[in-house]
Amino acid sequence: MRLAGRVTTAQQPFKSHTWLAAMHVIMTRDGGDFARTRRLGPARFEHAVRKELTRRGRTRPCLRILRKLYAALADPAGVIAHRPGAFERISWLIEDWDTARAKLADTEARMVAVLDDLELTELACSIQGLSPVGAAAILAETGDLRRFTSSRAVVKHAGLAPRERMSGTFAGRARLTGAGRPHLRTAAWRAMWGAVKSNPVYADRYRHLTTREMNKLKPTQAQTVLAGAILRQLHAVITTGQAWNPEIATHGTGRRSTTHAEVAA
Repeated sequence: MRLAGRVTTAQQPFKSHTWLAAMHVIMTRDGGDFARTRRLGPARFEHAVRKELTRRGRTRPCLRILRKLYAALADPAGVIAHRPGAFERISWLIEDWDTARAKLADTEARMVAVLDDLELTELACSIQGLSPVGAAAILAETGDLRRFTSSRAVVKHAGLAPRERMSGTFAGRARLTGAGRPHLRTAAWRAMWGAVKSNPVYADRYRHLTTREMNKLKPTQAQTVLAGAILRQLHAVITTGQAWNPEIATHGTGRRSTTHAEVAA
């Protein structure tokens, strides 16, 4: 079986639970003897994959991927003698992948447990689109947000505050300096994706920044603005003890303050 034939059944194989389950069935059942596995027939092969999916905490397979993998079992291409060794290496790779996923899930659960112990989960996640894991990842890098004098200080700490390049009489375009905590930038960037997808305020702000007539931003520039906004608003809700308010986030409060959650760039 051509490796390409197997990989192209799913655009991101290791993110496909169906692909992983089907590969596990093929490897553990017949050790790479595709003819024996194919003799199961489509229905029994699907049943075996569903059983493995259940073991992995899933219930419904992607039938498109499953059927393509079953069809690929009849592909005679490749060096038959090399298949056992190739499948042994694939088996190790999937085992490592499963171990890494299990460790990640355990780490995320511990992070959220700490957030719960601090009684910050509900408050932080009042920002629509910010998950408990996303909030915990940010706070793990910032520490107690109350130690910052302003929300802008948090953004600068992350290295997300643009600074104009100046030298003598020359003034360049404002850009990120690269200073600050890179892991905090990464955490804010990841949190931003969830907010843009599920938070109407962030979605509208992103659309405005990338389509306005004057000073239109590139997508990455707008995403950087919103990543900074996540940090400012998280600082606001934590330091004030007040849940995120979409009206304030959209329109502001009518006065300059660093204690309110504002999306303004």
